[in-house]
Amino acid sequence: MSVPALADAQVAGYRLGSGDEVKVTVFNHADLSGQFTVNGEGMISLPLVGDIKAGGMTPDEVEVGIKEALEPEYLKNASVNVDVLNYRPFYILGEVNKPGSYPYVAGMRVVNAVALSGGYTVRASQGKIFIERGGQKKIPADPQSAVLPGDIVHVPERFF
Repeated sequence: MSVPALADAQVAGYRLGSGDEVKVTVFNHADLSGQFTVNGEGMISLPLVGDIKAGGMTPDEVEVGIKEALEPEYLKNASVNVDVLNYRPFYILGEVNKPGSYPYVAGMRVVNAVALSGGYTVRASQGKIFIERGGQKKIPADPQSAVLPGDIVHVPERFF
């Protein structure tokens, strides 16, 4: 089964979501820098400027948002950097030995997700795996398909 490679290009343009932990660095301002978690509303709460939208945005877009919030009232020519420290988990459900939530690791593929979950059960339909991403419909996947943070990997039961 030939399945288009899922999300190799999307990994580079990763969009933050609830549960992601980011490190914000404002150059020469340790008091404005720190580690922050994207909350359920997609916001991070920073000192001085308050809530900044982060959910659904790339780290580069969040940098611009923070810079705009700081300039010109608080800082001139602010230099801001946003790095993702911890990604939100992915989920694997269905015919695997230990379905559930697992921490995301960069470069994760379906085969890695299955291995983390203890492997396939004897009833697993290994050729009919699906990935649910961002609340969209299920996308067909193969063992080398990319898994992103927040994805739900479905391994259905086969019928004899």
